[in-house]
Amino acid sequence: MAKDSMTMDPSAEERTVSEVVQVISLVEEVNKKMIDLPSRNVINTATPIVYENNAIDATQIRQTIDAQFYIPNPHETQSPFQEGEASLPGIEGFQIIGEAKPGCTLRACGYPTYGTSLCIFQWVRHLDNGTRHSIEGATVPDYVVTADDIDTFLAVDCIPMDDSGNQGELVSLFANNQNKISCDTDMQHEIESHISAGRAVFNVMLLIDSSEAWEQTTMFLKRSGYQIKVNRTDQIVIEEKYSPELYIKVPNGQSTQFVLIGSDGTTLPFSTSGTSQPYSMENDIRLRDIIVLTLRYFQSKAIDGKRKSKA
Repeated sequence: MAKDSMTMDPSAEERTVSEVVQVISLVEEVNKKMIDLPSRNVINTATPIVYENNAIDATQIRQTIDAQFYIPNPHETQSPFQEGEASLPGIEGFQIIGEAKPGCTLRACGYPTYGTSLCIFQWVRHLDNGTRHSIEGATVPDYVVTADDIDTFLAVDCIPMDDSGNQGELVSLFANNQNKISCDTDMQHEIESHISAGRAVFNVMLLIDSSEAWEQTTMFLKRSGYQIKVNRTDQIVIEEKYSPELYIKVPNGQSTQFVLIGSDGTTLPFSTSGTSQPYSMENDIRLRDIIVLTLRYFQSKAIDGKRKSKA
């Protein structure tokens, strides 16, 4: 399997940071013409991308690339092969930068070789049972670790391409030295304190009836169930026991939002924006993940308890 760190030759180490390719995903228009990356776990294996229309204008693709994208010098793209032999686009020194903890941003980057001008990305979660799941919308080099990544092996797939549409070998790299993603010590301690107490109370913002008006609400989490109450009116929005049908969806990126779907299908959009103490965007995102992980733990234990009581 690919490792998170690679030994680069001295010439590569001497390159400036600005030369590092902050490889970017294909733009919306190009993505529509592509089939998703392969779902199997392939490392350093040539994997073709199938186009619905093979006549993609490479010039048009190139014009959409960020102005800061590094363009390699001619001598860097020179092929070491004999004349008549083709060399494929590639990425040298491919690595993931950043701390693999909830709320932190990871960045996939490397040096372009043999005419690489853009890359196709897909962040992936690998589970203990050997299955892998492509993360919806995670097709750019930057990725914010969320509560959904806890207890999974997080990786990124990259396919380098050149201006002519030629593609190199797929490269797959695991974050966190191929260890499971976990909470930082402080976050884990806070979650465990809620679990030990058997209850937790959080102030969150709730989007009411798609009116685009956010209401301040209080979320009460207990071992057996949960309750959401509007602060202004004391109205109980939802109160129920935990069930397997309860589902929480966490979006990608720098987001403070999450969606709770109740057992009856009720959809409740929440946000922790402006609710953390002390206030900061980072703390708001952190609070969001603490709420999600605490709720999921109570839900899991309650469901397990019901199963054991029936056995």
